[in-house]
Amino acid sequence: MSGQSLLVPGTISPPRAVPASIPRPEYVGKPAPTPYDGPEVQDAETVEKMRVAGRIAARAMEEAAKHIAPGVTTDKLDEVAHQYMIDHGAYPSTLGYRQFPKSLCTSVNEVICHGIPDSTVLRDGDIVNLDVTAYLDGVHGDNNATYLCGEVDEESRLLVERTREALNRAIKAVKPGRQLNIVGRVIESYAKRFGYGVVRDFTGHGINSSFHSGLIVPHYDDPRATTVMQPGMTFTIEPMLTLGTYEWDMWEDGWTVVTKDRKRTAQFEHTLVVTESGAEILTLP
Repeated sequence: MSGQSLLVPGTISPPRAVPASIPRPEYVGKPAPTPYDGPEVQDAETVEKMRVAGRIAARAMEEAAKHIAPGVTTDKLDEVAHQYMIDHGAYPSTLGYRQFPKSLCTSVNEVICHGIPDSTVLRDGDIVNLDVTAYLDGVHGDNNATYLCGEVDEESRLLVERTREALNRAIKAVKPGRQLNIVGRVIESYAKRFGYGVVRDFTGHGINSSFHSGLIVPHYDDPRATTVMQPGMTFTIEPMLTLGTYEWDMWEDGWTVVTKDRKRTAQFEHTLVVTESGAEILTLP
């Protein structure tokens, strides 16, 4: 694995402005979102809105990813994604969610998830996850992917490639009538081939008009995940695989989650809707 020094917190710039004409999610300016009490199965109109929001989130992530290079700050990636979303009339869902100060998450190397964009400068050999969610027309679309920065060592490159494959396999396992635990079973059995850790405490989630509906989608084989998938259900799958332990620590910022052994980790995510025959990805560019 890369012998680079561990990440340290950088300086966080002020939150970026969103034009007043762009509608905000209900949680902006509040300590926490209002708990969701609606259905997990969405009607066709809501799913179509989620396709549009998901497409914007996917394209915003792609735009930000074009700027990943040694010497670029994670705050610059936030700027690019933020501008893309507001240019397309969408609100960056993370901005103001439980006081999160930025418009996407940037999780570098040993950061499992929820890294805050700041003055951190990307280095040759880093891996960086971008997690982008767009809110448009009353619904959210959420996706993330891990990218290589410059020349990345083979162990890290394989981790990224296999984490993407774990997500793809999990999506193929989605079928109406199956329990949600099939998702984690598929991911964990694949990850075990390579000795990877599978993060347990951060999961996929229901998503619709609510950023996190309360539905939990574990990425390990959890016998408690007995919810039966039905056509029209919308949720994310977002496996986090590690080169070592799945245990974690959190930085003092209350957001940045790092592997306890400080080994590298990768993640990929799509928002899905269950169809009559499988799953449709709603976060395609």
